[in-house]
Amino acid sequence: MKNQRLLGLAYLAPYVLGLLVFTAIPFLSSLYLSFTSYDLMNSPKWTALANYERLFTRDRTFIKSLNVTLLYVFITVPLKLAFALFIAAILNYRLKAINLFRTAFYVPSILGGSIAIAVLWRYLFSTEGLVNMALATIGFAPVDWFGDPTNALFTITLLRCWQFGSAMVIFLAALQSIDKSLYEAAAIDGAGKVTSFVFITLPLLTPVIFFNLIMQMVQAFQEFNGPYIITQGGPLKSTYLLPLYIYEEAFKKFNMGYASAIAWVLFLIIMALTLLAFWSSKKWVYYAGDKRN
Repeated sequence: MKNQRLLGLAYLAPYVLGLLVFTAIPFLSSLYLSFTSYDLMNSPKWTALANYERLFTRDRTFIKSLNVTLLYVFITVPLKLAFALFIAAILNYRLKAINLFRTAFYVPSILGGSIAIAVLWRYLFSTEGLVNMALATIGFAPVDWFGDPTNALFTITLLRCWQFGSAMVIFLAALQSIDKSLYEAAAIDGAGKVTSFVFITLPLLTPVIFFNLIMQMVQAFQEFNGPYIITQGGPLKSTYLLPLYIYEEAFKKFNMGYASAIAWVLFLIIMALTLLAFWSSKKWVYYAGDKRN
């Protein structure tokens, strides 16, 4: 019995060691650094709440970046989930070569976060890119996708929504697990497809919707590659998300203490919104065996 315990601890040791070295220690170190002035060259100097005081009272760039980040998240997450559910509902039907379509729709979620796709996206929406060429063929004037603040944010948002594959696969698995007899009973009672979707499919999907909501929200708050490669945060900082601000403060200006403070504010915002989502889930998420009406 003792040997089995030692063997179990030996198997757990690499994970625990990795968790401590690569997660827990850096996590706590960044918390300490957020209360210091640290330039990566000299020892950290304790400054107490100076970084946070500067953030919320004197740093207009932070307020601008925070507003852009929140707008980006609140636009991309609902759109991405809605699009993923729509495609999953279509792929749930038995069609010819359905596995090929499922694979094709999933691929963007694998490639979407890469540098190569961000570069490709930049060329697609450039002044003489494929998108403007397509618009010209149907009589529309070219659009300055990256020169206008609204268009630039829309372009970045579109890239995020294009990466819907992971959420789609989860929705598809949930749709296939729904008992078909429920739809048959609803059809006998005269319910149409829209009614069945609203009163059967959506309630049964709420646990999966909740899971995807949390995952996609956290990922959206951490978005970096797209804005950095495509727009560099411009124009007029309209796509200057908080991860970009953290990167520039830490590795361009060497204000590691200040960057850590921004990172912790971002972490607290994500945690607060996650807790809010869990609190609200009691009112709209329905699990198997739930006795609520």
